[in-house]
Amino acid sequence: MNALAELAWLAAPAAALLAACLVLVPLGTQVLARGVVFIDLAVAQVAACGVLAAGMLLEGAPPLLTHAAAAVASLLGSWLVWWLARRWPEQREALIGLVYVGAASASVLAVAFDPHGRERLTTLLAADVLWAPWASVALLAAVALVVTALHRLLQRDALFYPLFAVALSVAVQALGLYLVFALLIGPALWTRRGLALTKAVVAGLVACAAGLALSWGLDWPSGACVALALSALGVLSVAGLAAGQATAAPLR
Repeated sequence: MNALAELAWLAAPAAALLAACLVLVPLGTQVLARGVVFIDLAVAQVAACGVLAAGMLLEGAPPLLTHAAAAVASLLGSWLVWWLARRWPEQREALIGLVYVGAASASVLAVAFDPHGRERLTTLLAADVLWAPWASVALLAAVALVVTALHRLLQRDALFYPLFAVALSVAVQALGLYLVFALLIGPALWTRRGLALTKAVVAGLVACAAGLALSWGLDWPSGACVALALSALGVLSVAGLAAGQATAAPLR
């Protein structure tokens, strides 16, 4: 009976990670294709600013208002990133990095004026996936349906950037910025080696399961463990590529 209760308790985090894989892996492939890797960090940090601003201005802000603040902030951040990338394409990564630093600095300032700001910021950076609420799972699932339906149209900037912003505004609050970044980039790196998108999603799920198992077995923070597993997955793609190139290189 206890085993069944534990499995039921894991249903929400497992569902959240499944929905997040369906959302973030396809978007991650588009991030790599555009060469704007810092965009997820920048937009996610801007979304965090929206959440912190809502908490600072209105104590006990309802979840709907918090999600709205995060979505509006993400959309503004996504528009700024798009404009910078179009206006100065040669310096886009540097400029997007500055957007991230600016948003992170604004978050630090917001925390200084909010008694609960430090707790909120810690959660937004590295959320405990084991406590993912079903409301966040439902939002992630809804975004996953939209991303899946519009996957073939994501090459269009007019669709990609707003959808990316909304997806991150939901994912960051449920999973934390570090895990969102790892889930965007880690599995997507394998698609650059020719792995099909569906298989990359499966690889991401396997890494998420390994991270959860590590967290469960050692009683370590779940978000950090899953992010580590996904980071290792991404590094393995590069290590495998390097090993293949070394094997193919002629002996001298």
